[in-house]
Amino acid sequence: MIELPKMVVVGRGVRRYVAKYLLSLGTGKKCFVVSGCGATRGIAKEVAESLMDGGFEVSQICVSSAHVDEVDRVELEARSYAPDVILGVGGGKAIDVAKVVAYRLRRHFVSIPTAPSHDGIASPFASVKGFERPTSVRTTMPILVVADVEVISRAPRRLIVAGCGDLIGKFSAILDWRLAHRLRGEYYGEYAASLALLSAKHALRAARALSAKKIPEEAVRTLVEALISSGVAMGIAGSTRPASGSEHMFAHALDIVANYPALHGEEVGVGTIMMLYLHGSPMWRKVRKVLRRMGAPTTAKELGVRDVDIIEALVRAHTVRPERYTILGEKGLSWEAAERLARVTGVID
Repeated sequence: MIELPKMVVVGRGVRRYVAKYLLSLGTGKKCFVVSGCGATRGIAKEVAESLMDGGFEVSQICVSSAHVDEVDRVELEARSYAPDVILGVGGGKAIDVAKVVAYRLRRHFVSIPTAPSHDGIASPFASVKGFERPTSVRTTMPILVVADVEVISRAPRRLIVAGCGDLIGKFSAILDWRLAHRLRGEYYGEYAASLALLSAKHALRAARALSAKKIPEEAVRTLVEALISSGVAMGIAGSTRPASGSEHMFAHALDIVANYPALHGEEVGVGTIMMLYLHGSPMWRKVRKVLRRMGAPTTAKELGVRDVDIIEALVRAHTVRPERYTILGEKGLSWEAAERLARVTGVID
């Protein structure tokens, strides 16, 4: 079953017209807005005011993290309010929490990202801490995505670069998916894979502009559109396979080992370098060069972790999603092989 957003709007100032978009979709007029508790709260207030001006009833709540406890708290408030539609306004945590709550309550979900730090802005999957394993969970595809480039281009540079790192990870994710198809007979969707790869290639093309002291708004728009395409690829495939492979398993393992030391996209970028090397792809050097040019981490030190943390994460990575076959195999890497991999790719000294 393929799930896709009914409407995707990308442009300047489009956050001011959410009421118009919802009216055209016929979602109902009772809205529950979930945002972060920092700067995104102001954007959420703008969205809420424009909705009320459009005749909608609105309730707002902010979240401090994408943790299952916050999900439960927001769900309780939303259930009491009984909205027709739940809107996530902000970065990863607000959108992921809102997405899970919408799924639990079987309500329409609207994604309004304020930063291009991950490809969950248009996918039916969410990353929430506190579950048994730090992996993505199936939720609901947004009925509407409103990406205001005017707002997103003001996001901290680090978040923008992290989004590029997350997209670059599709190069190794697709290689893993093809490998699982050949060796295990797993379903492989050529179109979904091609769309994810296209998103990654657009991220590489935008890398030079993203390296500029002042990042051009047009480069941010390209990045946002690529992130949306990656999310759509997951909806077409019905899984995170087109967007998540061994590089994501490494990132999740590093979060376990070092307690979330860096941004998700930063960890994925470093993981991609190593996993492309394991696949025998010469592209690992190009990916490392591009990440360095943008100022993204490519070493343990730049991620803020010890060399031993990188090695341990590599050794444990295959256990994060044992049902998902990747280049790491069923038994994973030995300590010696992991150390050699990290050294030869320059991730550790």
